[in-house]
Amino acid sequence: VWADRGATIVRTAESPAPLHVNMRHGTVFSLTNTASGRLFAAYLDSAVVKRLLEEERQREQKAPVAPPQRGMPPVQPLPGWKDFEAQLHEVRAHGLSRSEGEILPGVCAMSAPVFDHTGAIVLAVTAIGPAAIFDTRWDGEIAVALKACADQVSARPGATLSRP
Repeated sequence: VWADRGATIVRTAESPAPLHVNMRHGTVFSLTNTASGRLFAAYLDSAVVKRLLEEERQREQKAPVAPPQRGMPPVQPLPGWKDFEAQLHEVRAHGLSRSEGEILPGVCAMSAPVFDHTGAIVLAVTAIGPAAIFDTRWDGEIAVALKACADQVSARPGATLSRP
């Protein structure tokens, strides 16, 4: 769900596939580097997203620079607004967001929006898995299942669907 500090885990379900990532309730995802963060950013008011992007940039600048760790992807600078806006356009065009090894090498994620009766995003249904078996194609099996799940929740009494 979207909380005070961003996209926040409120519920998890374990995967049948082994994945060595510990997801905890209350974890807040990056706005720019995660499927869930970008998904919310794509459907929130752009003025709010611009402010959040700038806040994330300020936190990044204040953080101590850690030496690169073996096996970890190099830290990428946060995108500027135009580049991030292009990413958000892609999310809206597909009705999904995806992340391919951005936070951890070999770990992918896809996220689909759930909308309330006003058409506002209220939560994200997100799947993560090992890149070797996780299909991140926009029309792949995981994408289709996530959209179907999110649509089913959105279609509950009073909700509207707002999908491309």
